Amino acid sequence: MTTQRFLTGITTSGTPHLGNYVGSIRPAVQASLRPGVQSFYFLADYHALIKIDEPARIQRSTLEIAASWLAAGLDPERVVFYRQSDVPEIPELTWFLTCVLGKGVLNRAHAYKAAVDKNTAAGTDPDSDVTAGLFMYPVLMGADILMFNAHKVPVGRDQVQHIEMARDMANSFNHRYGEHFVPPEAVIEDFVATLPGLDGRKMSKSYDNTIPMFATRAQLKKLIGGIVTDSKAPGEPKAVEGSALFQIYQAFASTQETEALRQAYATGISWADAKQTVFERIDRELAPMRETYQALMDNPAKIEALLKTGAEKARAIATPFMGQLRHAVGLRALQTQAEVSTKTAKVALPVFKQYREADGQFYFKLQSADGRLLLQSGAFASPKVAGQTIAALQTEGVAVLNRSSVPLHMGPDTTESDIAAALQALQDAKQG
Repeated sequence: MTTQRFLTGITTSGTPHLGNYVGSIRPAVQASLRPGVQSFYFLADYHALIKIDEPARIQRSTLEIAASWLAAGLDPERVVFYRQSDVPEIPELTWFLTCVLGKGVLNRAHAYKAAVDKNTAAGTDPDSDVTAGLFMYPVLMGADILMFNAHKVPVGRDQVQHIEMARDMANSFNHRYGEHFVPPEAVIEDFVATLPGLDGRKMSKSYDNTIPMFATRAQLKKLIGGIVTDSKAPGEPKAVEGSALFQIYQAFASTQETEALRQAYATGISWADAKQTVFERIDRELAPMRETYQALMDNPAKIEALLKTGAEKARAIATPFMGQLRHAVGLRALQTQAEVSTKTAKVALPVFKQYREADGQFYFKLQSADGRLLLQSGAFASPKVAGQTIAALQTEGVAVLNRSSVPLHMGPDTTESDIAAALQALQDAKQG
């Protein structure tokens, strides 16, 4: 069974709030606990530079978000937990994707269109105050996802377009250079993908209408008490449609709890009692995490060490994969001969050799063009499964090394980059 990769990140532009928690942190942490899942969590500090020019705020937000992930149950031993700026392969991949994505796709990005519409309505230049960073934001997000070939990306409903763009990038690159990327899919929790804030608009740091994830009990009660409601008096039926208070409750409550509050709305619960119900339900879930969060905030060196370790794990995947991609697009050592072909001279290529040993098991090995052992498989029970693994290596590349059910051992003095180059040479020859 193929290991499913989940990936999610939060921009380090402010204090994590309930919208971040229900739309990103909680579902992603839950996904990381399921068997057969490899999860990637990152602090999107490059993204923060698009809209924040306060260095201290970005640094503080990085600490707060990391502490929030960990307090919510993230286990750094089970997942890849890293800071975006610690993986230099990501901006390099961003450029590769920039070169295969049509500008028209970016013209339709929600954030860019909103900025243009605002300027147009104001009678100013459509691109006034629109940075190239804002325009290119979806490409960087695509690189975040495709760098690790994530299958699933938990996002709010307003972010689905970015996942669709990442799919476009993957397909465009694959069409030009062979199958390297897995087109990702968005994962959305129904009803809670976009949480309303204190004023009914989307809960967002940009609107300053958020409820901090780890507000104290007293602060949480005060903030929930300030959520905008209508003027209906106690005893008057109240509508759940359009009620920010109800939507926030629904994000935390069980089906039975949600239905109970729905009935209370219908029978005229007072807004004060409704807000108390919402407060108690949210506090019940978050209170056990507060102590852990504060302990982490008091020990930033511990978080820094965890992020550095996570970056090493991330780069163990990103560096060889980037080598494979560089080879695919033609950024190659000049002495390599994989691309030299004429009608009169045949270039030697790497080769897979499949065979059966005396133990009755089936094996294969990958040899370089000069006969050097690059890869040796463990034992397969059937030649069919061995052949399927060879086929997967030829189409998906070195990513298969980390998820094969049978051990695949690299030869002496061999690196993943060597194997990636050999596989690419075979793919190039096949396409040629």
